[in-house]
Amino acid sequence: MTKQFDQVINRQGTQSLKYDGLLQTFGRIDVQPMWVADMDFAAPDAVIHALQARAKHPIYGYSMAPESLYDALIDWMRVKHNWHIKREWIVLTPGVVPSLSLVVTALTNQHDGVIVQPPVYFPFLSVANHTGRRLIENPLVLTVDSLGNSNYAIDFEHFEACAKQAKILLFCSPHNPVGRVWSKPELQRLLEIAKQYHLIILADEIHADLVYQDAKHHVMGTLDEEQDSLITAVAPSKTFNIPGLGLSALIIPHAPHCKAIQAHLTATGVSVTNPFSLVAFEAAYRDGHDWLSALLAYLHETRDMVMTYVKKHLPKITVVPAQGTYLLWLDCRQLELSDELLRQLFLEQAKLALSPGTLFGQGGSGFMRMNIGTTQENVLLALDKLKQVLG
Repeated sequence: MTKQFDQVINRQGTQSLKYDGLLQTFGRIDVQPMWVADMDFAAPDAVIHALQARAKHPIYGYSMAPESLYDALIDWMRVKHNWHIKREWIVLTPGVVPSLSLVVTALTNQHDGVIVQPPVYFPFLSVANHTGRRLIENPLVLTVDSLGNSNYAIDFEHFEACAKQAKILLFCSPHNPVGRVWSKPELQRLLEIAKQYHLIILADEIHADLVYQDAKHHVMGTLDEEQDSLITAVAPSKTFNIPGLGLSALIIPHAPHCKAIQAHLTATGVSVTNPFSLVAFEAAYRDGHDWLSALLAYLHETRDMVMTYVKKHLPKITVVPAQGTYLLWLDCRQLELSDELLRQLFLEQAKLALSPGTLFGQGGSGFMRMNIGTTQENVLLALDKLKQVLG
């Protein structure tokens, strides 16, 4: 089944942000897009067929989420993650990014502290400012082992100091952009500190299904026995490459938090009843198992291919070993370039559109984020361009 991911699909002219947004974002169109986090792969057949079947009905009126949708999500969490969630814990939302502001606004007050762990997905950094809260940064620590392998860790001593003055932690698990899949002891320590200081954790687990065979994702909800301090954001969007359909879920075991968030969502008047989003969400979680297995095998192969190539041909660039996601964090600091010159090297010389590390906050200087969710032919083409430029 992995051969299906070698298929080249022309996305230009489909209002694709990744392709048709190049001019607006990068100022040119003659570059290879490997930036925004969606993949160049066709969605699972089950999703396509469900959308086609719904489109055949000629009326697209106000819709509602059927119980079968909730059942599909509950079954997926049980089978894939051994997490037994309840129907009343689930609140549907129009996406994980809107959910960040939704939860922060519903459960915190003006000037309350919001902890983030940069370098991190940039909406995490902006949500505190946009909601009038106080941003508190607990930077991740880049470590290098005796074999020269780099990885990121949480500074727990500093995190505890942050927790004393904060109300909520926005936690990325698996982590975007550094690719860490957090270990069980790390997650348990995080929960322990959070409970000690009555800190709410909003765990963005949108990449939870995109984990390689050499790592294991632990859903935080399975580690929180009291179920009173944790909210988990999930979605089929990254897993099944349907982010444009904009439907996600918050899983909120603590009833008072669930009630407050649902009330705030209702007050905003935001609709989560797009008929196409609903059928795609259910079809993906119901019938996407085999497709996902094939995707993970393909991405695993691609990741290893990139790491081998870079080590052999691009010695001044280091790939931080990704344990999950289809995003690679490239350490380019040995090139000894300013961030502006690094951007010029990738964009103007190699003709590659990547996400600059500075977007992701403290610790991002000297890094670039590469999206490998495309054909292996495309990935090799990009690497060859870098090789030619770096000589």
